[in-house]
Amino acid sequence: QPFSFTAEGKYYEGKNVLGLIKGSLNPETYIVISAHYDHEGIKNGVIYNGADDDASGISGLFSFAEYFKNNPPKHSVILAAFDAEELGLQGSKYFVNHSIIPLKKIMVNLNMDMISRSDKNELFAVGTVFNKNLENVVINYEYSKKIKFLKGHDQGNFKDNWTYASDHASFHKKGIPFLYFGVEDHEDYHQPTDDYENIQPDFYIETVKVIMAVFKKIDLLQL
Repeated sequence: QPFSFTAEGKYYEGKNVLGLIKGSLNPETYIVISAHYDHEGIKNGVIYNGADDDASGISGLFSFAEYFKNNPPKHSVILAAFDAEELGLQGSKYFVNHSIIPLKKIMVNLNMDMISRSDKNELFAVGTVFNKNLENVVINYEYSKKIKFLKGHDQGNFKDNWTYASDHASFHKKGIPFLYFGVEDHEDYHQPTDDYENIQPDFYIETVKVIMAVFKKIDLLQL
């Protein structure tokens, strides 16, 4: 899904990469699972790889694709790898403004951005404050004994409120329910040191399992 935009006085061309899995029971209703594949690029000759932000989310998308090969979802699923998140959520903005399906057919957006490391062993689900059904899905089940899965970061001051922190914001502004899965900022956030060596594999594997378990609960609902 190619698109173009202007940001900070520069013209850019981007591409969203989309995959579709048709639902087995509710094929006309869609769940969009998303992550962004862009990062900061090269600055002053230094490469910013963005291992956590957001290669971790993109790898989560691959895990979902692999799972769906043998476990078809009940609702149709769009796997969305968005471009240009770091330049103002441009890819997700284009997606919702030029949607390949009617927006009213999108039941929920599940967005992953920074899910592979946490010194506090915490993964947050943002967005429950806006939808009671999603809140019930998050708080009424024990998803892991290995990590702390918490709701929050969707109220309060700007720093602590992640409602508009990543691509889920584009869906939220259209009135589409969302859950954003992410960790708190770490010392390598938006630094050239955000490399794969700093990912915590045990934590990361568990976060993907938790997110997939949450998806399975949501896939049973009609929001």
